[in-house]
Formats: sequence, structure tokens, C-alpha cells
Amino acid sequence: MSEAERIEGEVDRVRFKNSDGSFCVISVSTQYELITAVGPLGDIEEGEMVVLTGEFFTSEIYGKELKVKRFERSLPSTEASILRYLSSGALKSVRPLVAKMLVKKFGDKTLEIIENEPEKLLEIAGLSQERIDTIHEEFKKAFAARALVVYMNKNGIATKYGVRAWHKLGNTAQEEIRKNPYIMCGDGIDLPFEDADSIAEKEEIPRDSEQRIRAGIRFALREVAREKGHTCIAMEALKYDAVKLLKISGELFDEVKKIALAEQDIYELEINGESFVMLDDYYKAEEYIARRLEVMKAVSHDNKIDFSPVIDLEESQTGIKYEQTQRKAINLALSEGFLVLTGGPGTGKTTTLNAIISLLEQQSLDVLIAAPTGRAAKRISDLTGHEAKTIHRMLEVMPSDGERMLFVHDEDNLLECDVMVVDEMSMVDSELFEALLRALKVTCKLVLVGDSDQLPPVGAGNVLQDIIDSGVMSVVRLTEVFRQSQQSDIVMNAHRIVSGEMIDLKKRDNDLVYLHRDNPDDIYKTLVELCAERLPNKYGVSPIADIQVLSPTKQGAISTHYLNKILQEKLNPPADDKDEVKTVYRTYRVGDKVMQTRNNYEISWTLENGDDDDDSGKGVYNGDIGIITAADAQAKTLEVNFEGRIAEYRGEMLDDLELAYAVTVHKSQGSEYDVVILTLYQGLDALYYRNLLYTAVTRAKKLLVILGTAGRIAYMIRNNKKSLRFTALRYMLEQGAYAKEFEDMEEQS
Repeated sequence: MSEAERIEGEVDRVRFKNSDGSFCVISVSTQYELITAVGPLGDIEEGEMVVLTGEFFTSEIYGKELKVKRFERSLPSTEASILRYLSSGALKSVRPLVAKMLVKKFGDKTLEIIENEPEKLLEIAGLSQERIDTIHEEFKKAFAARALVVYMNKNGIATKYGVRAWHKLGNTAQEEIRKNPYIMCGDGIDLPFEDADSIAEKEEIPRDSEQRIRAGIRFALREVAREKGHTCIAMEALKYDAVKLLKISGELFDEVKKIALAEQDIYELEINGESFVMLDDYYKAEEYIARRLEVMKAVSHDNKIDFSPVIDLEESQTGIKYEQTQRKAINLALSEGFLVLTGGPGTGKTTTLNAIISLLEQQSLDVLIAAPTGRAAKRISDLTGHEAKTIHRMLEVMPSDGERMLFVHDEDNLLECDVMVVDEMSMVDSELFEALLRALKVTCKLVLVGDSDQLPPVGAGNVLQDIIDSGVMSVVRLTEVFRQSQQSDIVMNAHRIVSGEMIDLKKRDNDLVYLHRDNPDDIYKTLVELCAERLPNKYGVSPIADIQVLSPTKQGAISTHYLNKILQEKLNPPADDKDEVKTVYRTYRVGDKVMQTRNNYEISWTLENGDDDDDSGKGVYNGDIGIITAADAQAKTLEVNFEGRIAEYRGEMLDDLELAYAVTVHKSQGSEYDVVILTLYQGLDALYYRNLLYTAVTRAKKLLVILGTAGRIAYMIRNNKKSLRFTALRYMLEQGAYAKEFEDMEEQS
């Protein structure tokens, strides 16, 4: 790596600057030459004095450039540089003519007067008091943003965190951060705790301060939620993690923990005789879900009607004969306010759901259908013939501070529906389900459809499994595989996996094909052949649109990162007519398949060929897959088509994208693909377990190809240690039911 270079000079020209300042191209006039510099320079303007530190490289567009790692800036101090600064549009309320008048009158004191003595601007002919107030406020805002970026850079913090902090905290950001740097460790800014510690040290905040320890406790709880999906963890486990993170004594942890509990920053509850602790937002989410479901159960308790005659009539009209368990599910959905419908592939969930929807609509009830992802919504829409939306789009995301999702629809603005159907419920986490329940009227029926043998949600919580395991709410599990589905090896082998039986790897003439490959090179070679030639030639499928490669892991020989690199080189190689954008991590090229890796509620999109206000919106979510349709190397922007929604990516947004020729099994949840190629190899055994294999197998609609060894498949089937999730919802549901039974007994006595 080359040595860091340091240059000083005046910003001669801002060649490009994206909206959030996370990527800029500027020309800097030094004592000796004009230098092009690129990097995250915030709201940099012409005329400013800068000190830039970085490395030189050669660009195809600009030639020799300095890639900026850190920078310092100061306001222009000479008359000429101040005039350039004000004329550049740094303050929107100051036009070039006014800039000339100001500098002519006040010279090199112009900016000082705008900031500290704005009343003197009345000496300029034509400037009203209102205009002067606007100029003053604009300067204060610009100065605060500039000061924050400089402050972050001086503390060795990447500019992107400064940009996030500015958007979240506004003009007072620097003041708030200096008092408590740990506010940047929460959602929305996501600064690593050790970076907040480094700022705190420079601000002389004691390492044993209450604010640091409380922040560390929240950070530890937030990390287990993000990394492992737990909404609660054992108090002893939290203590171990927090003491290790903070490097403090156990006694000090206990002392501050009591304060946090007293102020309900965290919550403690006893589950099966053991003390568990939760962040306030997860506690409130799961507590609300439990209370709301308890109300639903109470509302429908005395409303049980036998709808058998109605189901008989539906059978005669549709020509479909429902088996006994299906009839039970339909009857419960019609008579009660709540139902969980679960079961594996081929057991008739969709047929049962279609009957439920049809009969509910015949009762003149308004039915809405939601799903956690765009692909899942499209799938259930195709299967039912009814429009389905993602939960986020149905609730309508609002801008927020990043700590919690805010939606247009909530208790004060309810959704207009009598029945809410949620498909792929296994993917819905605690906070999202809470938000949905808050937007439903008390009398609204709720039908949750999902496969409880699949992986738990990406987000924290395990709502579907908790509801089923509690035994409190009505649940119907469909188990009979219908004759038509019995012809599918995918379906039959999926059920064998759930039962712990070895799958049939010998058949080669149906929809599941096993190819023995016991080393990475053979897996790579076969994978490329299948995607580029064999499958497209034999079945007429598109390598990008129809084939999805799955891997259990993001690390090791068959990591999605490495598989994506191989597949991109073969399926979408560089070409003179293909624009591309290069980042530190990867190259994005027109035609690439990409995936969004975290919820981003601020990304704007428009519908393809849309022409009115309803054809646009905000929000792209974790797991959404799209195709890059345009790329601008100079501006470092991408245009991505997410199944008809066109979104623009720029600056730090690019960090949220990754190539998606190959994705992890976890990321494939809620989606089905015509062709799935599953790669299996040696690796971390904890990642190779039964319901991960089951989830991967059930992603394939028409063809599944497994590349690996029979031994690894057998190991996964034997390993029935599901992804363990620590949550409080099941306990809360059970406690609510116990309390109700106790009340009933008291009344009877």
C-alpha cells in the first residue's frame, strides 16, 4: 500500500457532488498545481480551504486523482475565495449579484458578519429583514453540517457516519455527540461501539460513566438481536457480554443495570425460573402482540358457528373436495377472529386459503393480503388472483430517526379491511408484526399462513413459531400431501427432510437432481456449466432471471461472495457497451443481479412506465432482488429495477447492495425460483442443519440441483438443532392464557 499524501489548497471547482455528499469530485488549487480529489467530502463548496489526506491513483476519467481518506476544511478567508464561495450557491438565498455586493461592502469580514452580526446586512440595498434572516439561518445550518464532518474526521470517523448523524440529529448533532458519543451506536447511524469509545475518550468522558455503561448494555442487546435474532437473552449472558465489551467490573454492571431497569430502558422478566432481559422496543412489541392476540381470542370465544353447509356449497361450486383438516381450517377462519394455517409443500395451503378468501368475501368482508417481501407478495397474488402488497408498502413507511419504523397506518389511521391475510408468516419479525396489528381494527379477522419448519425471520423474533408453540391460539397444520404433489421429488424429499429421513439421491429423471461434487473446484466448474450452458440449453431458462444459486454461508470455499464473483465473470462479463461502477468492495455492471441487504426506508423509487403520483414511493427492503439497468461511473450512481420499481442508488447507498447470482439460504426466504442450484461443502457445522436444508429445497418450483456430497446432506438431516431464538412472546401468550383461566375459575367459584 502506498504512503498517505497530504495536500493543502483552495477548492477551485466542485465537478460532482451527490445529494448526501458521500461521493464528490473536486479540483483543488495548491501552491504548485491543480489536483483532482475524490471521496466523501460532505457539502464541500468552491472557495473553501481544505487539507486532504489520501492516496493517489490513476482514473480513466480524470487521470491522476487523490482518493481522500480524511480531510479538514475551513471557511474561505480572502475576498476572492469568499466571493467564489458565495457565488457557488453554497447559500441558496445568496445569488451571485448579492455575493458581489456583500464582498464589496464587507471584504474578508463578510462571512463573519453573516454569522455574528447579520443586522449589518441591512446596509446592502434591496435586502429585506426576512431575506437577511434566511441568509443567517442558512449559514448557521451549513456551518453546523461542515463543523460536524470536520469534527468526525478529526476523530478518525468515516464521513458516512457524519452524514447519517447530521440527517438524524440536525443542527445540534455535534453538541449532542460531544455530550454523548454513544447515541451514534443506535439504528440509523450504526457507529461501532469502539469508535464511539474513541470519541468519548477525547471528550474526557469517564469509562465508568453511567451513560457509557447504559449505552454498552443497549449495544450488547442490539447486537444479539441483529446477529442472532434474539429479542431477549439471559441476564447472566448479557452481563458477560457487557462486562467484556466495556471492560468493567460485574459490580458496576449490576449497579447501572438497576438504574436502566428502573427507568424502563430495559426490561427484566422471569421465564421458566431464569432471569431474561429485553430492550424496551422489543419488550413493548411482544407485549403488545400478546395482549392483542388475547383480545382477538376473547372476541371470538363465544362466536363458534359450524359453517359446514357453506363449505359443502363451495365444494359443489368449485369442484374441489376439501379433506377433513382443510375443512377444519376453513371453518375456524370463518367462525373465529384468528387462525394460523401451516404445513409443508403440496399439503394444500393455497387451496385452503383460496376457499377461506372466497367464503369471507361472500360474507361481504373486505380482505387484504400482505407478505413480508415483494417476491412473496407477487407469488401469493399469482396463486390467489387477489392483489397482495408487502407489509411495509401496505402500512406506508414514513421517514423516521432510524430507531423504529414509522408508518402512515397505525392506531390513529387504521387500514380499511375486515380480514387481514399474511402469507410467509415465518419471515415476519416481532416489530413488523406489532406494527401491522396496530393498524388493524379490533374486530378485524387475522389469518396467518406459513411453514413453521422453515428458517426464522431475518429480523429479531420468532412470531409464527411462538404462536404455534404457545398452544393458545387456533392452529391448523396440514400434513396430507396431495396426489398431484406426490409426483414431485422436491415435495416428497422436503417431507422426508422434516421427518428426519434421508432423501432419495438416485433418481435423475424428475425435478430433483443430485450431482456428487466433493471439492470446491469441481463445484465451481459444474456451477458455471449449469448456469451458462446446460440448464439454459435444456430447459430454455434464463441464467439470471430463472436460476438462483443458494449457499448456506457467506464465508469459506462456497461463500456467496466468491460464487458471485465467479458467476458475474461468466454470466455478465465486462464489455465496451456495459457501464459499470466500482466500489471498494465490488464492481456493479449493467445487467447484474443485485440484492438489498438492509431495510432502507429513504430510497425513492418510481414504477416502470408509471405516470402519476401513485406510481412512486419510498423504501427498498432487506432481501429485495433487482437488475441493474443503468450505471454512471463518474457520478457513482446505479439504477436498479426491482420487479418494476426503479430505484436510484448513490453514495453510501451502494454499500447496501451485493451481487445476487448466489445468495444465502437465509436471504432466499419467502421467495420461490424456477430453478435452484444448492451448493454444499465442508464448513461451519453450525450452519448445516435440517431446517436450513428444508428451506433451501422448498425454494425450487420446477427444478432443484444439489452440488455436494451425500455425507453432508445426511449430516444436515440428522442435525435437527434449529436456529435457537430467545424470545418472550410464547411466555407472554401462555401467561395471558393462564391468567384468563384463573379468572374464569374465580368467577365459577
